[in-house]
Amino acid sequence: MRILMLHNRYQSPSGEESVVQAEQTLLESRGHTVKVLEVDNREIEGVFNKAKAAINVVYSPSSKRLVENAILQFKPEIVHVHNFFPLLSPSVHFACNEAGIPLVQTLHNYRLLCAIASLYRDGRVCEDCLGKPFGWSSVIHKCYRSSSIGSAAVAAMSSIHRWLGTWSERVDAYICLTEFAREKFIQGGLPANKLFVKPNFVYPSQVSKTTQTSFGDELYALYVGRLYEEKGINTLLAAWKQLNGKIKLKILGDGPLFQQVREEIRHIPGVELLGKQPSERVYQLMANAQFVVVPSEWYETFGLVLIESFSVGTPVVASKIGALAELINPGQNGLQFRPGDAEDLAAKIKWALAHPEELAQMGQKAYADFNEKYTPERNYHQLIDIYKNVLAHL
Repeated sequence: MRILMLHNRYQSPSGEESVVQAEQTLLESRGHTVKVLEVDNREIEGVFNKAKAAINVVYSPSSKRLVENAILQFKPEIVHVHNFFPLLSPSVHFACNEAGIPLVQTLHNYRLLCAIASLYRDGRVCEDCLGKPFGWSSVIHKCYRSSSIGSAAVAAMSSIHRWLGTWSERVDAYICLTEFAREKFIQGGLPANKLFVKPNFVYPSQVSKTTQTSFGDELYALYVGRLYEEKGINTLLAAWKQLNGKIKLKILGDGPLFQQVREEIRHIPGVELLGKQPSERVYQLMANAQFVVVPSEWYETFGLVLIESFSVGTPVVASKIGALAELINPGQNGLQFRPGDAEDLAAKIKWALAHPEELAQMGQKAYADFNEKYTPERNYHQLIDIYKNVLAHL
């Protein structure tokens, strides 16, 4: 099968880039021919280019021509859109339709429903624009890059293409990463019969888990992720203040709150900020952690960190929200706490520390869940089934 993938890269590296690369590698390893057509948001760093991007975000003629040429040269059987925003724009949907090529789109975030793509604003979950004809609230609150004009452009893109039927008629199948995300997109007006659930996957790491039988000074919990407010980093630090050194915490990642976190942990016993680390180092730290903490306070569409942790047999303590609530089976492969509740998080960690045997069993179940649901082999069959279903209904 010949597959053309379209992806608009972000200015800061994201999990989406990892997913695109992983799916390309997976398909090519099974004998398929894959071409990835990428554009990069760094192209809009200048003032003029940003203004141009705002105009073209609704429909970019140049991006349409780019995709038309790629279709003519590569002759794909199917096009898989990962991220079209902002440079590619929905014009790529028209290019595929006019060429008679079926289009599959992965919904990595909530961009079709929300200008900021996260359903999160001012420190809380926000559904003000969900299912509305136009996202006026996003314009009022300047949700997209603190700009009313930029927010209006994104809201217009979503609204105009809903009215034109782009989302309902020009996409043959959507891939949602969890049932939770699927339900949100149905609430937002996407056709339920075109929404398929296929989780992300990771390639198993070759690192081994060091045998540990009891808790001690050398043992630790781990946070891996961007240092953003919506990721729950403030809740995490507040919980560790309450724990007062009962277990160490290693924080891996970078982001706008890096300096704030570095300053705050000076006053919290046992917390270490390691910044961004190479992949193998991350996996080794995951494998030897007692548990990984995922304290997100927004509707994660998935949670790559969870399945990375599962892949090395480490249980996860996660907030009960969005996709995380779906991926964690409390008491089986991890624990859950109320999102934004540092006291509840601290209580769950104290329980884990007091029940090492149960925690070890959760790690074993997490590893079993990975092998059952999140391996490349399992994911390949799910992805190909979606492609075949689309091709069968041409």
